[in-house]
Amino acid sequence: MNIMTFSILMAGVLLNAAAQLLLKAGTNSVGEFAFTRANIVPVGWQLATEPHILGGLVCYVISLVVWILALSRVEVSLAYPLLSIGYIVNAVAAWYLFGEAVTVTRLVGIGVIIIGVYIVARS
Repeated sequence: MNIMTFSILMAGVLLNAAAQLLLKAGTNSVGEFAFTRANIVPVGWQLATEPHILGGLVCYVISLVVWILALSRVEVSLAYPLLSIGYIVNAVAAWYLFGEAVTVTRLVGIGVIIIGVYIVARS
């Protein structure tokens, strides 16, 4: 895999991670909710018009285009495992941005992911 292909893959991973973080920021802004028959339209509208959620959806669309570009250059059996890097990015960003806990168990899991991504990337 050359540097251009790796860069495209990482752009897709980071856009996907950004989408998740923006969706979380949007739901934090809206607050906890439940869809019921009575509130599906008001809550749906609130979610559909929340700027962070819209930004997350835009990131998803762009990441899809970037991912298709990446898949045209590399085998899916190599590309797909690299999406796991998004777990690492999101765990660190969620801790930093939202104050979410990063426990020892999560850190061990992140370490396993890093080792796995390294092994796959070297294959």
